[in-house]
Amino acid sequence: MATISLTVNGKAVTATVEDRTLLVQYLRENLGLTGTHVGCDTSQCGACVILVDGRAVKACTMLAAQADGSTVTTIEGLATGDQLHPVQAAFREHHGLQCGFCTPGMIMAAVDMINRRGGALDEQTIRHELEGNICRCTGYHNIVKAIQAASAEMAGMRQAAE
Repeated sequence: MATISLTVNGKAVTATVEDRTLLVQYLRENLGLTGTHVGCDTSQCGACVILVDGRAVKACTMLAAQADGSTVTTIEGLATGDQLHPVQAAFREHHGLQCGFCTPGMIMAAVDMINRRGGALDEQTIRHELEGNICRCTGYHNIVKAIQAASAEMAGMRQAAE
């Protein structure tokens, strides 16, 4: 058993977990954060993507104990109150979802992509960066449009802040 302390969506949490507990299991089963989905259990689909210390991580590939001391953001922690994050708003506006199962992982991967790359992103870059996220419904067209819109908006927000 391991005792872990981390910050999840802005809240400090401490727990004792079995050494083999995956981070995705801890988030879903212990904290009730079910927006992080389990799709494949093999790190292929990207439905479990979250941010750990600001970087995209597939939560099915990380033990909860490995996150000790980290800051974790899940889809539930992305919005500020009733104000959607720009990526969430863009997915809604550009219908970047269909069944919605992959959407939380796609959004979290997109946030990481935009934060790392900055500026407006082109279609080729977005499609390359999404290679680890599978959507079985949409064909990615509207997902790409949503990420392009969000990246342009976030680039404009950065410029206005400077």
